[in-house]
Amino acid sequence: MSRLKQFLQDAETKSFDLGHRSTIKFNIGKYNAAVQRGLTQYSDHELARERASFIKTNTINNLDKYLMEFESNFTARGGKVIWARNAEEALKEIGQIMKRKRARSVVKSKSMTTEEIHLNNFLEKNGVETVETDLGEYIVQLAEQRPYHIVTPAMHMSKKDIADLFVKKLKIAPTDSAEELVATARRLLRAKYTEAEVGITGGNFLLADIGGVAITENEGNGRLSTAFPKTHIAIVGIEKILPSVMDLDLFWPLLSTSGTGQQVTIYNTIFTGPRQPNEKDGPEEMYVVLLDNGRTELLALPEKREALNCIRCGACLNVCPVYKNIGGHTYESTYSGPIGSVITPHYNGMAENKHLSFASSLCGACTSVCPVKINIHNLLLLNRRQSVEQGFTEKSERTTFKLWLKAMKSRKLLNMAPAGVKNFVLKQVLKDTWSKRREPLQVAPKSFNQLWKEREGK
Repeated sequence: MSRLKQFLQDAETKSFDLGHRSTIKFNIGKYNAAVQRGLTQYSDHELARERASFIKTNTINNLDKYLMEFESNFTARGGKVIWARNAEEALKEIGQIMKRKRARSVVKSKSMTTEEIHLNNFLEKNGVETVETDLGEYIVQLAEQRPYHIVTPAMHMSKKDIADLFVKKLKIAPTDSAEELVATARRLLRAKYTEAEVGITGGNFLLADIGGVAITENEGNGRLSTAFPKTHIAIVGIEKILPSVMDLDLFWPLLSTSGTGQQVTIYNTIFTGPRQPNEKDGPEEMYVVLLDNGRTELLALPEKREALNCIRCGACLNVCPVYKNIGGHTYESTYSGPIGSVITPHYNGMAENKHLSFASSLCGACTSVCPVKINIHNLLLLNRRQSVEQGFTEKSERTTFKLWLKAMKSRKLLNMAPAGVKNFVLKQVLKDTWSKRREPLQVAPKSFNQLWKEREGK
């Protein structure tokens, strides 16, 4: 089955799953209330968005300069930088580190880039136990699922769903207490931190001027994943760069408010390399894998490169009417929702993923909430145009539009067919799309052109 047909099938299933819709409505409702409270910290939120957009746009336009500055400053403190053009290169380099360290287990902080390169599967195939330490990621790992949401991996699961999962997988006694469920996960994960040879994280921001990796989280699992293992690997997309550590006073609050409604997340950490001679804590070695994996393809498209400004807050997912109905798993991609529909065709191939850019109402809600003012709905339109220009459309679709164009440019041809014939054609063309859930379109017995002529004739 093609990815398009699978998408349509899954979208229909989820749209009519009332239990799923109820859970998502409840969870996103809590998010919306929290965000409205969080926005009260700003005297001028629009100005903050403008400044963030300017900084990110300027940085992306000078990406090579800032990445080289980051590498220079990070390696000066003993860190090691790995440049990975794609997922295969990143996995190969990580695999070599695992062999050198004779790693048997890894603890992972929440990271969408590791999901992007399918790191867990790779490590498990090579005999390395991989444990997700973020509670949401841990839950979906137990459920053998992909993260449902960029920020909230288990958003699609209710407390009862999670309790049932823990009973089945962890053999605990049935409970409806969230505190007991969290305590169970904490108890099981604590031992993993001290046993693991390697800790792996992502990175919310790369800081060029100090060679730092900034990580923001709410559970402390990121710090635990880097405090005990002797080796720390941070896998970060090249677009996450910021010019200065001073920019965090703008970006950390924007990220947390848009992502969770908080004024600032609970744990904010900056890593600038391995443990220094005068320091007591930290890993003996630290690697940063700078991942391209399609990002330079976007960079080469001036009209679309603003998509690289994204700070992965998830706000566009939470307001999207399509996402709220079909859910995150339907997209079958690492990054779901509006921003995922923009970047996935460039990361994973336009031919296989062009349909994601059409899974939008183009209402513009995503653009209106983006903290860095990415014009998301316009980028979706540009993706659609690119897919058509590159010939990634069905032959029947191209033929239909050619005939439509020819008819629309000729009033004589348009008037030639009677209304009954037009209705028959519309019924056949739209039977699997528009007419599947709506009343069939009906052409008026007489066209406006004919009515006008009759009026003038009188």
